[in-house]
Amino acid sequence: MPVVTVEGRRLTLSNLEKALYDDGTTKGELLHYYASHGALLLPHLVDRPLSLLRYPDGHTGQRFFTKNVPPGTPDWVMTGEVPTSGGGTIRQLVVADLPSLVWVANLVVEFHTPQWTLTEPGVADRLVLDLDPGPPATVVDCCRVALWLRDRLTRDGLTVHPKTSGSKGLHLLSPLRPVDSADASAYAKRLATEAAGALPELAVAVMAKRLRPGKVFIDHSQNSARKTTATPYTLRARPLPTVSAPVTWDEIAGCERPEDLEITLADLPARLAEHGDLFAPLAEHADAAPLPDPGD
Repeated sequence: MPVVTVEGRRLTLSNLEKALYDDGTTKGELLHYYASHGALLLPHLVDRPLSLLRYPDGHTGQRFFTKNVPPGTPDWVMTGEVPTSGGGTIRQLVVADLPSLVWVANLVVEFHTPQWTLTEPGVADRLVLDLDPGPPATVVDCCRVALWLRDRLTRDGLTVHPKTSGSKGLHLLSPLRPVDSADASAYAKRLATEAAGALPELAVAVMAKRLRPGKVFIDHSQNSARKTTATPYTLRARPLPTVSAPVTWDEIAGCERPEDLEITLADLPARLAEHGDLFAPLAEHADAAPLPDPGD
């Protein structure tokens, strides 16, 4: 197995020629993506405990979600004790540098993180709304809902940063001044309910499957301290190597086909050349705002 050195750390990589996606994208190409784009991912991973969706044999093989530190984790990879709902703790990975990122990526994973950091568990510094289309609805319908939510959140003083989920829908993230996750969850639920009321033919705010066909489910639950969301720039376990990638509001307003917002590993270099890192302001927390008062 090949051995590489990343910032002074020796890493043993495996199965670099294995095809993980239907277009033939290999594990070696996946690792190259993470190694060469670490500057984009790391600001969204540092100090956040990791949950991992592993798909070592590609999207058609076994997939399993784990929060526990994997066996064989090197002692130089950061871990942290994370509170659980039962009053105990669980030890999870925390990617703090590029060698750790490449080591974890060698396990073939999606990166998922909470809306809070390890230094302040359960204190949200981000709000997230996950727009999930129920067929025959598509991301085109998600875009219509996203525009309504952007305007509504803006009226409440929040800045909204959109990204593709890397799957079927969109994620909307707003940086917050630190607030209890329960308060962020309550606000997100109120907002989702308001949106569903304003867009009754287009959106729903409850998970009931019978209500979701042809509509966009506004999933507010990922603001719970126990929940996680696909990290910006993570690859997803899909037929193609799609990325949960930042997009512009012009792209959302102009989206006419699902393919318009299907962003893959191969698309990233041109997008970065054109737009730069659209999520740099979110990572820098420069436009963080307080939640509005519930009475407003």
